[in-house]
Parts: sequence; structure tokens; C-alpha cells
Amino acid sequence: MHSSVFLDKSNAVIRAALLWSDGRTTAECREIVARAGGEARLRDWVSNPALEGFTLPKILWLRNHEPAAFARLAKVILAKDFVRLRLTGTIATEPSDASGTLLFDPAKLRWSREMLAAVDLAPSLLPDVGGSAEVLGHVSPAAAKLSGLAAGTPVVGGGADNACGAAGVGAVMPGDAVTSWGTSGTVLAPTAEPRVDPKLRAHTFCHVAPGVWYVIGVVLSAGGAFAWYRDQCARELPEAERDSILVDEAVAIAPGADGVTFLPYLQGERTPHRDASLRAAFLGLSLAHSRAHMTRAVLEGVCFALRDSVTILKELGLMPSALLLTGGGAKSKFIRQLQADVFGLPVTTVNREEGGAYGAALLAAVGVGAFPDLQTAAQQTLTREPLMSPNAATHHAYEPIYERFRTRLR
Repeated sequence: MHSSVFLDKSNAVIRAALLWSDGRTTAECREIVARAGGEARLRDWVSNPALEGFTLPKILWLRNHEPAAFARLAKVILAKDFVRLRLTGTIATEPSDASGTLLFDPAKLRWSREMLAAVDLAPSLLPDVGGSAEVLGHVSPAAAKLSGLAAGTPVVGGGADNACGAAGVGAVMPGDAVTSWGTSGTVLAPTAEPRVDPKLRAHTFCHVAPGVWYVIGVVLSAGGAFAWYRDQCARELPEAERDSILVDEAVAIAPGADGVTFLPYLQGERTPHRDASLRAAFLGLSLAHSRAHMTRAVLEGVCFALRDSVTILKELGLMPSALLLTGGGAKSKFIRQLQADVFGLPVTTVNREEGGAYGAALLAAVGVGAFPDLQTAAQQTLTREPLMSPNAATHHAYEPIYERFRTRLR
């Protein structure tokens, strides 16, 4: 999601793609706000703030820093849409991924003419928008020879990573909510209409289900924070067993890690701080602490950062009754219980572990007529596990510990 693939008029790639995690565009974000006339306009035009991860700042960076490359620019497309271009020869996108460009109006389901005019970009730079489960091309004979797929195989629109991840666990209707631990972490709640956080701490995007939107909070380093810690601080452990050994050590440590707090801002933060310059830290360490305390603090820090997003959902009236879990944080019983205890909400998983890939597969199934719609596809292929409830005493104990985490940036 958000990554920029720059094409010339012959659909050849102009330069290496600028990925979602590329944070070089702070100046361009300020430029966007200035050209738009303030953040209120962004809220009205594209339902989101100007952040380094989005696509539009990357286009302006290309114009500002590589004018010769920008002069060749004919189309800007997203990562999955480039794969479809190579498979089918068709340039297109769909609403869930378009929502993350800062050029698409999720409420009006169209490219924002207002935003394009404000930043002086031509509408012709952007692809046509089809449906997430709509067939947008067919595998070409040339791609069939390269891929082994049958020529003529239909290729649907697909979806943004988090939207497909939500679909892959069945969170496609209002009332559901899902928490994901990938490299980044998210808390996502589908809505029946576009709901925008007045403070623009969370994002508003189109879902892959027609007529559904979602509000999402994004933690830039979730599983990525744990992976960094594991690879830097536990290199002596057997590689195949590192994760399980570290988690087992953390289980023996009491909530709050005996005063150790980890701020997981290894590459800045999106929700709720919107600051690409934030950096991570261990706070409260003493000679009395061990690696197990640090591991516990890392896992708790990620949960606390995700709880910030849960808190925003509550403020917006999107309080879920339970949370579906997906990604790395769903695989460990201890981390599932930790999330329940920190959030104060029951959590559950489904009988699939493929996440976003499974959601994309469901879209393909709908697109070729195997199911009438995405909701039916999810209902007929996914089974939810019994709820895991929070421990009331542990949740109560975490309240001051979470407040300690929140006040570390004040």
C-alpha cells in the first residue's frame, strides 16, 4: 500500500519504486498542506492527513528532486497494480488502494480534482478505478509463458494489504474490528459510511467490500519492532527457536516489566503521533533487569501503541465488542492473551493464517462468480475460534502501566 511505481508513456519503469516506509518526504508533506490551504481541506478532500508514507508526497518528491525523471512520468501506479499490469497489460487500480494515495476522495469514490489542482498534477497520471472484486484484465499470452498461468485467466482488482487482511479474517461489515501484527501493526474497524477522525490521527479508507469503509490506526513498528529486538539482542539463540524462547522468558515477568517501558517508534509513528522523527527507546532500565524484562517491555510496548488506536475507535463511537487477531501476534497464545489484557477486550482468531493473501483469494473467488459477494465468501469459508477474554485483574493492573507508556512522550 502507498508505494509509488513510476512509469513512462511506454509503461517502462522510470526509477526504483518509493516504498510506503520511505520517510524522505517530510518537506513534501508540508508543501501539500500549504498548497491545500490547511489540514481542514485535506480532511474534506481526501479524508486523511499528509504523511510521509502516502503516495502523493512521493510524486512531489520526484518532481522536486529528480525533475528529469518527473518529465518522463506518464503514470503512477501502486505495487499490486504493477503486478497486474505485467500479467495483463492493463493499467488500473481499485478504491481500497487508491484511498491510500492522498489523491482519492473515499467519500465520493473518485480521484480528488481539488487535490490534483492544488498540487498541480494532471489527472492523466492516475489509473482508472475498478472494483476490488471486478475482473480488470486477463493473463496475456506473454505473461502465461513467463508465469505458467493459463492465458486468459481473469485477474481481479484485489485490495490494499490491510483491507485484504481484514477480509481474510472476515472483518468486512460494520461492528467487526481486527488487529494485525505485520511489520507494522494496525487496528481496523469497518464502517457503513466514511467516518473521519476530526484530529486526523487515524485514517479513513475504502474497504474491499462495496459500500463499506474503515477507520484504521497504524503503528509503524509492531512485528518489525520485535524482529529488530530479536535480531539485535538474541543472536546467540538458535535462529529457528528465537521467537519462542524469548516469549517464554517474557511469560515469567510480571505485567509492567518491573518498570521497564519500550517505545516502539523505530521508524517514526503514524497513529496517534503523526511524527516521522520519533524514535524508539527503552526507559527505566537498571542493573536489576534482564533480557526477559526487555522482551516483556517490547511486547507490551507494541500492545500499548495498538491500544492508542483502540482508544481512538472508542472516541469515534466504533467500540468493538471483540477484536479479531491476525498476523504474527495471533500465533502465540501468550501474545493473544496479552492483547486481550491490555485492550480490555475479548479476542479471537479464525481458521486461516494466510491473512491478506486469503482476503485477496476471496476477492478472486467473488470476481469469477464462486460467491455472490465478499460477506458470503467470508461466512462460508471462515470459522471463528472461541473468544479469549481479558483477565479483569490483569487489565486493571495495566491501566497505570499504559498511562506510564503514554506519558513518556510528554
